[in-house]
Amino acid sequence: MAISDLQMGLVGAGGVVVVGIFAFNKWQERKHRKKMDALDNVQPLGGEASSRPASADRLEPVIGGEAPARPQPSAQDVKDASARRVPPLLPIEVDERADWVVRIEAIEPVVGGRLWQAATEQLDGPAKPLRWFGFSDTDNRWELVGANTAASYHWVCAALQLVDRRGPASDGDLTRLGAGLQRMCDLFMAIPSLPAKADALTRAADLDRLCAGVDIQIGVNVVARDQGFAGTKLRGLAEAAGLELMSDGSFHARDELGVSQFVLSNLEPVLFAAEEMRGLVTQGVTLTLDVPRVADGVRVFERMMGVAQQLADALGGAVVDDNRSPFGDKAVGLIRAQIEQFQGQMAEQGIAPGSPLALRLFS
Repeated sequence: MAISDLQMGLVGAGGVVVVGIFAFNKWQERKHRKKMDALDNVQPLGGEASSRPASADRLEPVIGGEAPARPQPSAQDVKDASARRVPPLLPIEVDERADWVVRIEAIEPVVGGRLWQAATEQLDGPAKPLRWFGFSDTDNRWELVGANTAASYHWVCAALQLVDRRGPASDGDLTRLGAGLQRMCDLFMAIPSLPAKADALTRAADLDRLCAGVDIQIGVNVVARDQGFAGTKLRGLAEAAGLELMSDGSFHARDELGVSQFVLSNLEPVLFAAEEMRGLVTQGVTLTLDVPRVADGVRVFERMMGVAQQLADALGGAVVDDNRSPFGDKAVGLIRAQIEQFQGQMAEQGIAPGSPLALRLFS
């Protein structure tokens, strides 16, 4: 049905009316807003209080005097607020090549010792070494968290070591850890940020292959020729060479940081014990150097060979390899070259021999 000119005219007039009403309303709204702004900017006279509460976030103008200074937040307030908003960088002790790192943000500060205890209950024994760190807002640094930690933290991170001498972590290891961390976080109203498992497992496999390729130990034996070695004399010679009898039943040559450089053990299946050395007699001892765990492998090897020769001379023994063949200059030279090669391969991959990372990987 065709639309007449009259109908078209009525439609047009209706549109004009609607537009006019809308424009009038906007004009009224703008006029009202200007009046309210003018009232906000006038200080009441005669001590009368304003009927509108002043905003806590702005300073009202004052007639006949200086406006009070806006209060400034303290440096500590700014640092605390910033620490809660922005995740801090990872602890320097953590290496994402070798660790699966889970960041945890707590809504309210969590006591480190309580969190560590809850983790012990919920995680049911991780398959690999697990370390805990809490970020101190006051000192602006990460702290190692243990059972007796009394400090409280907004930010916590858990670092699972991906590789050790037993091999790499598995998908099941990461899945169980993630589930346990979620249960623990639920107790404290905390939020865990779980990294991707696939990337971590790939890194773990690559790192394990590297470690397997350079994981060597050098061992030499000092065996008796005629009479066995008396324990008392053996202990005196070992201690004179700077070795110390440890709880694992071996003498350790340690550096200034207490890290073992090489170990002197009984060739027979009996551990050394301080209270039993007086009556002990053995047919030989073994000296072992763990190549990835020392910084200067060649130097440590030469010191170990020197101690072995001293023992042999003093006890009437001989320095031999596992096949009871004497160590000659040629064999010593080959071992030096091997040590340099393997430690060089480690360094090329960014793992310094004897570094904290190397000590963790080769444990």
